[in-house]
Amino acid sequence: MSLAERMLRIDRRIIFLVIGLCTLLPLLFPVGLPIKISSEVRGVYDYIENLPEGSVFLLSLDFDPASKPELYPQAIAILRHAFKKNLRVVAMTLWVSGTGLADQILSQTAKEAGKENGKDYVFLGWSPGGSAVILNMGQDLYNAFPADYGGKATKGLPVLAGVQNLRDVTYAVSLGAGNPGVEAWYVFGKDKYKFELGGGCTGVIAPGLYPLLRSGQINGLIGGLRGAAEYETLIGQKGKAVAGMDAQSATHLAIIVLVAICNLFYFSLRRQQRRHDGLGS
Repeated sequence: MSLAERMLRIDRRIIFLVIGLCTLLPLLFPVGLPIKISSEVRGVYDYIENLPEGSVFLLSLDFDPASKPELYPQAIAILRHAFKKNLRVVAMTLWVSGTGLADQILSQTAKEAGKENGKDYVFLGWSPGGSAVILNMGQDLYNAFPADYGGKATKGLPVLAGVQNLRDVTYAVSLGAGNPGVEAWYVFGKDKYKFELGGGCTGVIAPGLYPLLRSGQINGLIGGLRGAAEYETLIGQKGKAVAGMDAQSATHLAIIVLVAICNLFYFSLRRQQRRHDGLGS
């Protein structure tokens, strides 16, 4: 049996092992491959970067654990940036199934940055009503959220000093995995109460939000794991998103190489067969 025949009959488990290693190793030992920064991701970064210290930054974590691989790194990167700029962070979620995850993300990042709950940031949690919550916040934030996620009264919190409703928000970002999400925040929030809005979403949703971006209805968009990796690169803190992109790139490269090798051996075997048939005749 020739080398080409042996390679074409290789045990598929070996191929699975190669793909598995190409995925796992970059996650454990990130290489940090160069990542080109897109204008849509830079739009969110630049706006936060230019906000004065003490500005009110609203982050709506509108996703649940099913979208964690893509939106968790986005949330971590944005919060790190906001805390580094000493912004007053007001976080919430429109998804009841994502409340625990949102609280975990905010608590973890705040602890890392040495920020104090109630003074530097607040997690409002979830309130029933979906998109109607945005309208309620536009009228009176304290009516929509009389207490934070921990049960402490929101009125009187230092982080909310001077904030009465959404008109007092300097910048808002919705990280959405569906509805309600970025579109709801534009329709019921920015369009009515005139604050600036950025967005983040899963990769599959991103194409549907580009019309909002191109029309200027949102000033930036972080799309999927790639967008999260770009944001991590911009803030100079490479994390899970950059490692994930390394793994994705390595896996794609392995598949391309395997396809090329298999085709090479296939055509080599065909030449051998034609040569053998020619000698036989």
